[in-house]
Amino acid sequence: MATTELAALRRGLLARPTATTGRLSWLTTVDHKRIGVLYGYTAFFFLLVGGIEALLIRLQLAGPNATVLSSDAYSQLFTMHGVTMIFLVVMPLGAAFFNYLLPLQIGARDVAFPRLNAFSYWLFLFGGVYLYSSVFLGGMPDGGWFGYAPLSEQDLLAHRMDFYALGLQIVGIASLVSAVNFIVTVINMRAPGMSLMRLPVFTWMTLVVAFLLLFAIPVIGIGLFQLMFDRLFGAVFFNPAAGGDPILWQHMFWLFGHPEVYILILPAMGIVSEVLPTFSGKPLFGYAAVVFAGVAIGFMGWGVWAHHMFTSGLGPVANSAFALSTMFIAVPTGIKIFNWLGTMWGGNIRFRTPMLFSIGFVAMFIIGGLSGVTHALVPSDYQQHDTYYVVAHFHYVLFGGALFGLFSGLYYWFPKLTGRMMSEGLGRLHFWLMLIGFNLTFAPMHILGLQGMPRRIYTYPDGMGWNFWNLVETVGAFTIAVSILVFMANWIVSRRRGAEAGADPWDARTVEWMTTNPPPPHNFDEVPVIHARDEFWHRKYAENEEGVPVPAVAGAADEDAEGSPIHMPNPSYFPLIAALGLPLVAWGLTFASAWLIGTGAVLVLAGLYGWALEPSSE
Repeated sequence: MATTELAALRRGLLARPTATTGRLSWLTTVDHKRIGVLYGYTAFFFLLVGGIEALLIRLQLAGPNATVLSSDAYSQLFTMHGVTMIFLVVMPLGAAFFNYLLPLQIGARDVAFPRLNAFSYWLFLFGGVYLYSSVFLGGMPDGGWFGYAPLSEQDLLAHRMDFYALGLQIVGIASLVSAVNFIVTVINMRAPGMSLMRLPVFTWMTLVVAFLLLFAIPVIGIGLFQLMFDRLFGAVFFNPAAGGDPILWQHMFWLFGHPEVYILILPAMGIVSEVLPTFSGKPLFGYAAVVFAGVAIGFMGWGVWAHHMFTSGLGPVANSAFALSTMFIAVPTGIKIFNWLGTMWGGNIRFRTPMLFSIGFVAMFIIGGLSGVTHALVPSDYQQHDTYYVVAHFHYVLFGGALFGLFSGLYYWFPKLTGRMMSEGLGRLHFWLMLIGFNLTFAPMHILGLQGMPRRIYTYPDGMGWNFWNLVETVGAFTIAVSILVFMANWIVSRRRGAEAGADPWDARTVEWMTTNPPPPHNFDEVPVIHARDEFWHRKYAENEEGVPVPAVAGAADEDAEGSPIHMPNPSYFPLIAALGLPLVAWGLTFASAWLIGTGAVLVLAGLYGWALEPSSE
């Protein structure tokens, strides 16, 4: 057989034809847009799961001495609600936007490493499946979403916190490889003329988040390894009886955990920085200030972690230092808020659904930020720390902030995803129900916290003065649930029968709107050449003598473009195979099964081997 025939046969064996259409094609896709869709739908499924957990928690706390949940069931739901909403909802929803939009916003045809992108999604999915398999294998993690030692090391015969330690490792690897992919994509794959100071703000925030993930995930990874070795192999990292230090876990967790706060909120800040200019009819006020404030938040986020530990006995010097750093990090956040307000000031505002959610984000985030700054005062924090006041604060930041911003992005880019418009009436109903329900749920927690209601309790006695506000919070939680049902109905109906979106439904400003809705697999027929920030807007408008934007004369816009060969990667099942092995290894470690560990390791190695030898494209 000729050498060329052998080479062709080898290519055929390693890159067997895979489906590019139909349901099976989703298993092998490496298209960044489809992976973004997979991330989004999976994260939304976990949002429903986490929401159901929250409703059960609120039913238990709706009145005194309730028996809806036992203390054991409450601990499991309380733990998994936090783990789910942080690691399986808000982070991957941000990743969904990153995956779908990042190449489009920088004028690229794909991410730098398409198979690595697919690998990250399957790891996220299998990590979530592994975590929730605990429901059928002895119970869900019950040591709190923060996993504080030595609580997380009790009852070694039960495997609940083993699922926590290993499940978060798998999800963390997914975030880590995504971070590497996004960093390389932004640095190396920008369209000609797309300098860093011409990047859309959302792309900038993606880059900052990717660097935060790159350095934060290894920190929590080491802590989780230590917890795993303590639980499975008898190590004593966090066992004070054997010379270990449980405070070490808190330092490890929060050294990851406070950059994590900005990993969760910066994507929403980026979305709002795109939506507000579009619906205000003017450029983002102080673009450079917004960008550098985001970068400053990324740097300063590493210096505030111990404000979560003011009650752990660090001493007055450490407490004072971290109190000051907590006050300082409010400065770049305040800069962003004033820039957003400046963008709206004097603008021709259109109160469409994406704009409503962005304005809601700004308002709710201001409240969460103000309550957060009160925790920089150590004596005040000492009283508030273990009360519902803190629960109110971080929900105003992560729900009122992150989720409001993410919903703004879902409405804004829905035409880009589907080519159709979502119902404006249902969108407004969703917004007002969510805004009202959110404030009914979490605003009273400030009052309950100041009245002394402890967090992390599964019931409370009558006569404490907490009954009324807890009932109000439960009503608010179910109002939020109704708003989510409205959103789901809107999404499903609009995807099938929504009005045709057209090429530019919002009169947008950035590069992703320069291609079709939805985009083709290769994104752009010709890679655009970028001449200005807000490139798309400048191609549509010119300024008259008074500096007022006017529609550009047809053909007057600079349409120079650089043609390039359209060279797209083939679908591949090897990322799926490699990712599938890791939960098998984790189940094997959990239950001391050498057979499962070996099977999982073989799958990981086989997947990586095939991946390495597979031709990237035909």
